[in-house]
Amino acid sequence: MNYPKSKWLPGVFALSLLCGQAFAASPWPDVMEILLWPNGAPGSEGVTAKEVYSAPTARSPHGHLSPVHYPSLFVFPAPKGKANGAAVLVCPGGGANTLTIDHEGRDIAKWLNSVGITAFVVKYRLSKTPNFPQYTLDTSVGDALRAIRLVRSRATDWGVDPKRIGLMGFSAGGTVATYAGVRFDAGKADDADPVERASSRPDFNVLVYTGTMTAPLTVPKDAPPVLLIGSTEDSAHAVNAVKVYNAYLDAKIPVEMHLYAGGAHGFALEPTELPVGTWNQRFMDWIEDLKMVPKK
Repeated sequence: MNYPKSKWLPGVFALSLLCGQAFAASPWPDVMEILLWPNGAPGSEGVTAKEVYSAPTARSPHGHLSPVHYPSLFVFPAPKGKANGAAVLVCPGGGANTLTIDHEGRDIAKWLNSVGITAFVVKYRLSKTPNFPQYTLDTSVGDALRAIRLVRSRATDWGVDPKRIGLMGFSAGGTVATYAGVRFDAGKADDADPVERASSRPDFNVLVYTGTMTAPLTVPKDAPPVLLIGSTEDSAHAVNAVKVYNAYLDAKIPVEMHLYAGGAHGFALEPTELPVGTWNQRFMDWIEDLKMVPKK
Protein backbone atom coordinates (compact mmCIF):
# COMPACT_ATOMS: atom_id res chain seq x y z
CA MET A 1 0.00 0.00 0.00
CA ASN A 2 1.36 3.45 -0.89
CA TYR A 3 1.08 6.45 1.39
CA PRO A 4 1.32 10.10 0.40
CA LYS A 5 4.46 12.05 1.21
CA SER A 6 4.27 15.20 3.27
CA LYS A 7 6.92 17.69 4.33
CA TRP A 8 5.87 17.54 7.96
CA LEU A 9 5.40 13.79 8.25
CA PRO A 10 8.51 12.15 9.74
CA GLY A 11 9.56 8.66 8.74
CA VAL A 12 8.23 7.28 12.01
CA PHE A 13 4.72 8.16 10.82
CA ALA A 14 4.96 5.78 7.89
CA LEU A 15 6.49 3.07 10.08
CA SER A 16 3.76 3.28 12.72
CA LEU A 17 1.15 3.41 9.97
CA LEU A 18 2.39 0.15 8.50
CA CYS A 19 2.47 -1.49 11.94
CA GLY A 20 -1.13 -0.45 12.58
CA GLN A 21 -2.21 -1.92 9.28
CA ALA A 22 -1.16 -5.39 10.47
CA PHE A 23 -4.39 -5.50 12.45
CA ALA A 24 -6.59 -3.48 10.08
CA ALA A 25 -8.64 -5.08 7.32
CA SER A 26 -8.38 -3.12 4.09
CA PRO A 27 -11.53 -3.62 2.01
CA TRP A 28 -9.88 -2.05 -1.03
CA PRO A 29 -6.15 -2.83 -1.25
CA ASP A 30 -5.73 -0.45 -4.19
CA VAL A 31 -7.08 2.56 -2.22
CA MET A 32 -4.77 4.68 -0.08
CA GLU A 33 -5.57 4.38 3.64
CA ILE A 34 -4.19 6.74 6.30
CA LEU A 35 -4.55 6.20 10.04
CA LEU A 36 -6.09 9.16 11.86
CA TRP A 37 -3.66 8.66 14.74
CA PRO A 38 -0.45 6.96 13.52
CA ASN A 39 0.59 6.01 17.05
CA GLY A 40 -2.81 4.65 18.08
CA ALA A 41 -6.20 6.26 18.58
CA PRO A 42 -7.09 7.65 22.04
CA GLY A 43 -9.14 4.99 23.82
CA SER A 44 -7.71 2.18 21.70
CA GLU A 45 -4.23 2.12 23.22
CA GLY A 46 -2.86 -1.39 23.35
CA VAL A 47 -5.67 -2.92 21.29
CA THR A 48 -4.46 -5.67 18.97
CA ALA A 49 -7.81 -7.12 17.90
CA LYS A 50 -8.25 -7.55 14.17
CA GLU A 51 -10.78 -5.77 12.00
CA VAL A 52 -12.80 -7.96 9.65
CA TYR A 53 -14.07 -7.00 6.21
CA SER A 54 -16.97 -9.09 4.90
CA ALA A 55 -17.18 -8.83 1.14
CA PRO A 56 -20.56 -8.66 -0.64
CA THR A 57 -22.34 -11.96 -1.30
CA ALA A 58 -25.59 -12.99 -2.98
CA ARG A 59 -27.31 -13.04 0.42
CA SER A 60 -25.64 -9.87 1.70
CA PRO A 61 -25.03 -7.56 -1.28
CA HIS A 62 -23.24 -4.83 0.68
CA GLY A 63 -19.74 -5.15 2.11
CA HIS A 64 -19.37 -4.61 5.86
CA LEU A 65 -16.44 -3.91 8.15
CA SER A 66 -16.41 -4.51 11.91
CA PRO A 67 -15.16 -4.04 14.48
CA VAL A 68 -13.14 -0.85 13.99
CA HIS A 69 -10.13 -0.25 16.26
CA TYR A 70 -7.82 1.64 13.91
CA PRO A 71 -9.77 4.67 12.64
CA SER A 72 -8.58 5.89 9.28
CA LEU A 73 -9.33 7.66 6.02
CA PHE A 74 -9.59 6.07 2.61
CA VAL A 75 -8.52 8.58 -0.03
CA PHE A 76 -10.37 8.89 -3.35
CA PRO A 77 -8.79 11.77 -5.32
CA ALA A 78 -10.89 13.44 -7.98
CA PRO A 79 -9.55 12.79 -11.49
CA LYS A 80 -7.05 15.31 -12.84
CA GLY A 81 -8.72 17.72 -15.19
CA LYS A 82 -12.04 17.28 -13.42
CA ALA A 83 -11.12 18.12 -9.80
CA ASN A 84 -12.80 21.33 -8.63
CA GLY A 85 -11.04 21.71 -5.25
CA ALA A 86 -13.98 20.63 -3.09
CA ALA A 87 -13.78 17.65 -0.74
CA VAL A 88 -16.33 15.52 1.09
CA LEU A 89 -15.67 13.15 3.98
CA VAL A 90 -18.16 10.27 3.95
CA CYS A 91 -19.32 8.51 7.14
CA PRO A 92 -21.02 5.19 6.23
CA GLY A 93 -23.87 3.83 8.35
CA GLY A 94 -24.34 0.37 9.79
CA GLY A 95 -26.29 0.69 13.03
CA ALA A 96 -23.20 1.70 15.05
CA ASN A 97 -22.05 -1.95 15.15
CA THR A 98 -20.65 -2.27 11.62
CA LEU A 99 -19.82 -0.06 8.64
CA THR A 100 -21.63 -0.55 5.33
CA ILE A 101 -18.38 0.63 3.84
CA ASP A 102 -19.01 -0.27 0.18
CA HIS A 103 -22.63 0.81 -0.29
CA GLU A 104 -22.43 4.01 1.77
CA GLY A 105 -18.71 4.62 1.47
CA ARG A 106 -16.80 3.63 -1.64
CA ASP A 107 -19.80 3.90 -4.00
CA ILE A 108 -20.55 7.42 -2.74
CA ALA A 109 -16.87 8.39 -3.01
CA LYS A 110 -16.67 7.22 -6.62
CA TRP A 111 -19.77 9.19 -7.53
CA LEU A 112 -18.31 12.29 -5.87
CA ASN A 113 -15.14 11.78 -7.93
CA SER A 114 -17.26 11.68 -11.09
CA VAL A 115 -18.44 15.25 -10.39
CA GLY A 116 -14.95 16.52 -9.57
CA ILE A 117 -15.05 16.22 -5.77
CA THR A 118 -12.21 14.57 -3.86
CA ALA A 119 -13.69 12.10 -1.38
CA PHE A 120 -12.53 10.49 1.84
CA VAL A 121 -14.32 7.54 3.45
CA VAL A 122 -14.08 7.74 7.24
CA LYS A 123 -13.49 4.46 9.04
CA TYR A 124 -14.65 5.44 12.52
CA ARG A 125 -14.97 3.40 15.71
CA LEU A 126 -18.42 2.05 16.53
CA SER A 127 -20.35 2.76 19.73
CA LYS A 128 -21.95 -0.70 19.81
CA THR A 129 -18.75 -2.71 19.55
CA PRO A 130 -19.06 -5.85 21.76
CA ASN A 131 -16.62 -5.94 24.69
CA PHE A 132 -15.46 -2.38 24.08
CA PRO A 133 -17.67 -0.18 26.30
CA GLN A 134 -15.14 2.65 25.99
CA TYR A 135 -16.34 3.19 22.43
CA THR A 136 -19.25 5.65 22.59
CA LEU A 137 -20.90 8.16 20.29
CA ASP A 138 -18.29 10.64 21.51
CA THR A 139 -15.58 8.27 20.24
CA SER A 140 -17.19 8.10 16.79
CA VAL A 141 -17.64 11.87 16.64
CA GLY A 142 -14.06 12.40 17.80
CA ASP A 143 -12.85 10.21 14.93
CA ALA A 144 -14.88 12.25 12.43
CA LEU A 145 -13.55 15.54 13.79
CA ARG A 146 -9.99 14.25 13.65
CA ALA A 147 -10.61 13.19 10.04
CA ILE A 148 -11.70 16.71 9.11
CA ARG A 149 -8.60 18.16 10.78
CA LEU A 150 -6.38 15.70 8.91
CA VAL A 151 -7.84 16.58 5.51
CA ARG A 152 -7.66 20.31 6.21
CA SER A 153 -4.08 20.07 7.51
CA ARG A 154 -3.03 18.30 4.31
CA ALA A 155 -5.34 20.07 1.87
CA THR A 156 -2.45 21.14 -0.35
CA ASP A 157 -1.28 17.53 -0.71
CA TRP A 158 -4.64 16.53 -2.17
CA GLY A 159 -5.40 19.69 -4.14
CA VAL A 160 -8.26 20.58 -1.82
CA ASP A 161 -9.44 24.05 -0.82
CA PRO A 162 -9.37 24.08 3.02
CA LYS A 163 -12.48 26.30 2.99
CA ARG A 164 -14.51 23.80 0.93
CA ILE A 165 -14.40 20.63 3.00
CA GLY A 166 -17.77 19.02 3.73
CA LEU A 167 -19.08 16.06 5.70
CA MET A 168 -21.70 13.53 4.56
CA GLY A 169 -23.20 10.84 6.79
CA PHE A 170 -25.63 8.00 6.19
CA SER A 171 -27.93 6.54 8.87
CA ALA A 172 -25.75 5.92 11.97
CA GLY A 173 -23.02 7.77 10.10
CA GLY A 174 -25.52 10.61 9.80
CA THR A 175 -25.78 10.70 13.57
CA VAL A 176 -21.99 10.96 13.78
CA ALA A 177 -21.97 13.73 11.15
CA THR A 178 -24.80 15.56 12.92
CA TYR A 179 -22.87 15.87 16.17
CA ALA A 180 -19.56 16.54 14.42
CA GLY A 181 -21.35 19.48 12.79
CA VAL A 182 -21.99 21.11 16.16
CA ARG A 183 -18.96 19.99 18.24
CA PHE A 184 -16.13 21.34 16.11
CA ASP A 185 -13.43 23.76 17.21
CA ALA A 186 -10.84 26.04 15.61
CA GLY A 187 -7.87 23.86 16.53
CA LYS A 188 -4.92 24.55 18.82
CA ALA A 189 -2.38 26.81 17.15
CA ASP A 190 0.46 25.77 19.48
CA ASP A 191 -0.17 22.01 19.45
CA ALA A 192 2.84 19.80 18.74
CA ASP A 193 0.69 17.73 16.38
CA PRO A 194 0.19 19.63 13.09
CA VAL A 195 -3.19 17.92 12.59
CA GLU A 196 -4.52 19.30 15.88
CA ARG A 197 -3.67 22.83 14.79
CA ALA A 198 -6.32 22.66 12.05
CA SER A 199 -10.00 23.47 12.47
CA SER A 200 -12.42 20.55 12.67
CA ARG A 201 -15.38 22.58 11.39
CA PRO A 202 -16.96 21.15 8.22
CA ASP A 203 -17.82 23.85 5.68
CA PHE A 204 -21.10 22.07 4.91
CA ASN A 205 -22.87 19.01 6.27
CA VAL A 206 -25.09 16.49 4.46
CA LEU A 207 -27.23 14.08 6.49
CA VAL A 208 -28.84 11.23 4.55
CA TYR A 209 -31.57 9.27 6.40
CA THR A 210 -29.83 10.36 9.56
CA GLY A 211 -29.93 8.18 12.68
CA THR A 212 -31.39 8.75 16.12
CA MET A 213 -30.41 11.81 18.13
CA THR A 214 -29.10 10.16 21.30
CA ALA A 215 -27.91 13.37 22.98
CA PRO A 216 -29.15 16.98 23.09
CA LEU A 217 -28.42 18.85 19.87
CA THR A 218 -27.14 22.36 20.58
CA VAL A 219 -26.47 24.23 17.35
CA PRO A 220 -23.82 26.97 17.67
CA LYS A 221 -24.10 30.26 15.83
CA ASP A 222 -21.20 29.36 13.54
CA ALA A 223 -22.49 25.89 12.59
CA PRO A 224 -22.15 25.04 8.88
CA PRO A 225 -25.18 24.90 6.57
CA VAL A 226 -26.97 21.56 6.50
CA LEU A 227 -28.75 19.52 3.84
CA LEU A 228 -31.10 16.76 5.02
CA ILE A 229 -32.19 13.91 2.75
CA GLY A 230 -34.70 11.20 3.60
CA SER A 231 -37.94 9.42 2.85
CA THR A 232 -41.23 9.42 4.73
CA GLU A 233 -41.50 5.72 3.88
CA ASP A 234 -38.52 5.40 6.22
CA SER A 235 -40.58 7.15 8.88
CA ALA A 236 -38.34 6.80 11.95
CA HIS A 237 -35.40 8.38 10.17
CA ALA A 238 -37.64 11.05 8.64
CA VAL A 239 -38.62 12.05 12.18
CA ASN A 240 -34.93 12.38 13.05
CA ALA A 241 -34.41 14.64 10.04
CA VAL A 242 -37.29 16.90 11.07
CA LYS A 243 -35.80 17.24 14.57
CA VAL A 244 -32.45 18.29 13.14
CA TYR A 245 -34.15 20.64 10.69
CA ASN A 246 -36.06 22.39 13.48
CA ALA A 247 -32.91 22.73 15.61
CA TYR A 248 -31.09 24.47 12.75
CA LEU A 249 -34.12 26.58 11.92
CA ASP A 250 -34.29 27.77 15.53
CA ALA A 251 -30.57 28.58 15.44
CA LYS A 252 -31.04 30.54 12.19
CA ILE A 253 -28.44 28.43 10.38
CA PRO A 254 -29.13 27.79 6.66
CA VAL A 255 -30.85 24.40 6.36
CA GLU A 256 -32.54 22.60 3.49
CA MET A 257 -34.50 19.35 3.63
CA HIS A 258 -35.83 16.95 1.00
CA LEU A 259 -38.14 14.24 2.34
CA TYR A 260 -39.36 12.04 -0.51
CA ALA A 261 -42.56 10.03 -0.30
CA GLY A 262 -40.97 6.76 -1.41
CA GLY A 263 -37.66 5.10 -0.68
CA ALA A 264 -36.78 2.45 1.88
CA HIS A 265 -34.04 3.01 4.42
CA GLY A 266 -30.54 2.64 3.00
CA PHE A 267 -31.29 3.74 -0.57
CA ALA A 268 -27.91 5.51 -1.00
CA LEU A 269 -27.24 5.41 -4.76
CA GLU A 270 -29.30 2.30 -5.54
CA PRO A 271 -30.88 2.55 -9.02
CA THR A 272 -34.57 3.45 -8.79
CA GLU A 273 -37.22 5.22 -10.83
CA LEU A 274 -38.54 6.89 -7.68
CA PRO A 275 -37.85 10.63 -7.24
CA VAL A 276 -35.58 9.81 -4.29
CA GLY A 277 -33.11 8.55 -6.89
CA THR A 278 -32.35 12.17 -7.78
CA TRP A 279 -31.26 13.20 -4.27
CA ASN A 280 -27.61 13.43 -5.33
CA GLN A 281 -28.60 16.02 -7.94
CA ARG A 282 -30.31 18.06 -5.23
CA PHE A 283 -27.03 17.85 -3.33
CA MET A 284 -25.18 19.24 -6.34
CA ASP A 285 -27.70 22.08 -6.69
CA TRP A 286 -27.24 22.87 -3.02
CA ILE A 287 -23.43 23.00 -2.97
CA GLU A 288 -23.46 25.04 -6.18
CA ASP A 289 -25.70 27.57 -4.41
CA LEU A 290 -23.23 27.58 -1.51
CA LYS A 291 -20.44 28.27 -4.04
CA MET A 292 -18.58 25.16 -2.88
CA VAL A 293 -18.34 23.97 -6.50
CA PRO A 294 -18.61 25.89 -9.78
CA LYS A 295 -22.05 26.23 -11.29
CA LYS A 296 -22.57 24.25 -14.47
